[in-house]
Amino acid sequence: MGLEDIPDTMKAVQVVEFDKPYQIRTIPVPKKLHGPDILIKVACASYCHTDSMVTAGIFAPPLPCTASHEGAGTIVAMGPEVPSEYKVGMRVIGGLPYHPCRVCEDCTTGPEKQRQYCPNVERHNGVLGDGFFAEYALVDSWNTTPLPDKVTFEAAAPLACAGRTIWRGVDQTGLVAGQWIALVGSGGGLGHLGIQFAKARGLNVVGVDARDDGLALSKSSGADVVIDARKGKEEVVKQVQAVTGGKGVDAAVSISDHKDATGISCAITKMHGEVIQIAQPKEVLVPFHEFIFRDIRLRGSLLCSEQESRRMLKEVAENNIHTKVNLFQGLDSIHELMEVVHGGKIQGKAIIVVDQEQIEKEKKIGASV
Repeated sequence: MGLEDIPDTMKAVQVVEFDKPYQIRTIPVPKKLHGPDILIKVACASYCHTDSMVTAGIFAPPLPCTASHEGAGTIVAMGPEVPSEYKVGMRVIGGLPYHPCRVCEDCTTGPEKQRQYCPNVERHNGVLGDGFFAEYALVDSWNTTPLPDKVTFEAAAPLACAGRTIWRGVDQTGLVAGQWIALVGSGGGLGHLGIQFAKARGLNVVGVDARDDGLALSKSSGADVVIDARKGKEEVVKQVQAVTGGKGVDAAVSISDHKDATGISCAITKMHGEVIQIAQPKEVLVPFHEFIFRDIRLRGSLLCSEQESRRMLKEVAENNIHTKVNLFQGLDSIHELMEVVHGGKIQGKAIIVVDQEQIEKEKKIGASV
């Protein structure tokens, strides 16, 4: 397939005005490919909490902007500087960073380059530029990851951000088999994946959530201990200490945007332990006595690097990591999806199947996770 075989226009779900519903529009296919660019035919794309921050104008891309920063699909065209391992017809998950500068310290230093932190990146797809709620999407090969045959598009789309975010959060703790980790906000789209990633490493997992559905999903995802945060911080701390010999967990990952989530994460972590912050509340609030007096190290984490993304997908395939998905058929279903999301009826991730034909085709190669 060449660019001449690709339609000139496509359907897309776009943010046209902040604080207004999405609009379904016909727009040009992005056929102008720069050196490292890849054009993918989108198979599936998913909705994430960050998408609500885009529509609210907290992240403020130029409008109109195609929504969704989580997408997976098939390569249909490539720029002249794309590495030779990428081929037309290859199944991939798209990356958020588009055109990092390639010259800053994060882009060039060490074997594990952290291009997701490039301060000069041109945009982040679906956050500060066009994303994946469309029939085609333009991505940068530097941040695009081939899919193992075993991993389905439906599972892969949310791994593009949710998976990359929580996998790195768990990985950054540096914990080893037999240690204790807590996930605060364990019953959502990121948390249920984090539980499975942690269990795949042999960790003991405490899941903390404040919703009945979230507690149920935490348990079904494999958490060793599930605690209801609605009982209050003191009770959460008491229950964690009861299963950790009075010390607290070795590390915690704060996933929830609730104002008390990071404070609870610190309170249930052992003295001199570490809390990884991946949630994005307006303010990160920690009572000083939970933080300073107990020598808790608090640091942020964003997304996997490209090398980390490959390890994440390998772990998904080898350990049958399951993404809890809620499927919606076609881009025209976006308003139905949003109604369900706003009604609080989603467990896991909301996925739009953009191209059913790709879903049928991948079954022939044994995609099953």
